[in-house]
Amino acid sequence: MKTKQIFYSFILLGTLVWSCKKDDGSTVTVVPPKMLTEVVTDNADEIEAYINTHFYNYEEFLNPPANFDYIIDLDTIAGDNSDKTPLKEQMESLIINVSSSTFSGLEEEDNIPHTMYYLSVRDGVEGNSPTVADSTLLKYEGSLLNGDVFDGTGTYQWQYLPFFLRGYSNAISMLEAGDDIVVNNDGTSTISNSGIGLMIFPSGLAYFNGSPSGSIPQYSSLIFKVNLGLYVEDTDYDNDGIPSIMEDLNGDGNLNNDNTDVESEEDLFSPAFPNHRDPDDDNDGTLTRDEIIIDGNGNITFPDTDGDGIPDYLDPDNS
Repeated sequence: MKTKQIFYSFILLGTLVWSCKKDDGSTVTVVPPKMLTEVVTDNADEIEAYINTHFYNYEEFLNPPANFDYIIDLDTIAGDNSDKTPLKEQMESLIINVSSSTFSGLEEEDNIPHTMYYLSVRDGVEGNSPTVADSTLLKYEGSLLNGDVFDGTGTYQWQYLPFFLRGYSNAISMLEAGDDIVVNNDGTSTISNSGIGLMIFPSGLAYFNGSPSGSIPQYSSLIFKVNLGLYVEDTDYDNDGIPSIMEDLNGDGNLNNDNTDVESEEDLFSPAFPNHRDPDDDNDGTLTRDEIIIDGNGNITFPDTDGDGIPDYLDPDNS
């Protein structure tokens, strides 16, 4: 079942690079952020080592024992577990290009390939997958490669994926969601056929040199375990009539670097919102919804009044 209610939470992240003088007159020097190309190599090495030496409880998922909780357990391949199949042989990989503009205070680097890994531990409903731009109902646990848990939810929560980490949202788009909310006799509820997944990705697809808390060191690769319940198909976050996924104009899977009217917003000293959060994408005073045509079947037509190849909703001068 796909629900049409949208609830979301989001993470705000700011990175400040500074230097100052102490009261005694001595200078405090702050080490500048590392280069993406340097960190991605280190992260790749540590992730490779991890997935070659760790496994998950796949045997329990294949043949669930009585009262199995369907929770992913990760462990080292050693001793009694020396014959287990490593994650390396089970996980799929995905390469995503990352540019330094994603973060604050970095030297300019463009399109640096970052490899992440994901695994559908339990499939949901076939073909029932969200995009990186959808609102999803899920629960998760996040940890470092050393096993330290830094965040998690015990219950399902709504998340609008563009507000979250790129590695996280891309992996979730590879999983399958469930199909219905089931109310139990005790008043609690579950989601039938929810998908269960595991993901591991480098810091360039996470927080890199920043962190929302002290529990995540700089340049940390992250692990997430996820139960994917439901999602809102064709989520339209800003309610401008255009599904958020269609506002990824450059098609790179990162909705936050598509902002048609960024220059005019900066000139007016107004907040710069990417298109998926902006009800007037070209900042011409006419709402995007009023510059497109949606027929009775939900099909969208994008008029181009002046014939310059730019649709009206992205063209501030379309007369």
